[in-house]
Amino acid sequence: MIQITADSTCDLGASIAARGIGIMPLSVILGDTPHLDGVDIVPQDIFDYVERTGQLPKTAAPSIGDYEDFFRPYVEAGNTVIHFNISAKASSSYSYALEAAKAFPGKVYVVDSKALSTGQGLLVLRAADLRDAGVSPEEIVEQVNAVRPRVNTSFVPDRLDYLYKGGRCSRMAFYGANLLKIHPLIEMNDGQLVAGKKYRGSMVKCIEQYIDDLAAKYPKYEKTRCFITHSMADERVVEAARKKVAANFTFDEVLETVAGSVITGHCGRNTLGVLFIAEENA
Repeated sequence: MIQITADSTCDLGASIAARGIGIMPLSVILGDTPHLDGVDIVPQDIFDYVERTGQLPKTAAPSIGDYEDFFRPYVEAGNTVIHFNISAKASSSYSYALEAAKAFPGKVYVVDSKALSTGQGLLVLRAADLRDAGVSPEEIVEQVNAVRPRVNTSFVPDRLDYLYKGGRCSRMAFYGANLLKIHPLIEMNDGQLVAGKKYRGSMVKCIEQYIDDLAAKYPKYEKTRCFITHSMADERVVEAARKKVAANFTFDEVLETVAGSVITGHCGRNTLGVLFIAEENA
């Protein structure tokens, strides 16, 4: 048996994770109180905390021992585990999970997704598809690693408050963006978040342009699935994304998820991304 597992940062949501995917929660620390992502904290708790204190929550990776405790029941039940971490450039989770896997020689494979949120989730579901098709653990890891560079992990934040508080943008960029209604594209490049095109105007207008740009950039893409993932975005913003995705793409399945507390704690409310896998010659 093959057990697919992932850090909670994959943002798959309970209904999708119920496909048989084990979730390892990262920690979100409000003040001096730690909480487990997706277990005893929700994004609204993050917004309330930031509004009340003016401070961002802290996040923490599971320890090596935590990962060993997480993997052990699966291995003892006779499973081979394939675990997907948030990008190693964003967290120490991958290095800790890799070290923990040494306690289970040949039984735990650890994959650096080089992504986060449902960019990571796309690889998790690809692995689940391959598992269900009877592919071996070694082949699953090989195929997922081959797909990894083609995952579009991108999003557009409404405001830069959280990125500014977290030291991810300058004071000048923060004030300028708010004054001019600028919403920068944030995307993953080889496992690292980088700023791209700057959109200007209402969030609805910016999301529509962002999705048009994705369609132009990725004329060829895998049609299996796409995620619309957001941090409790306004319904009008989500609806605009739904309509634009339907107009520009022909995915077999469009899944909507709300980002978990770890991801939300870094991007803030109303951030939205459309994530999918491009074809090699796109």
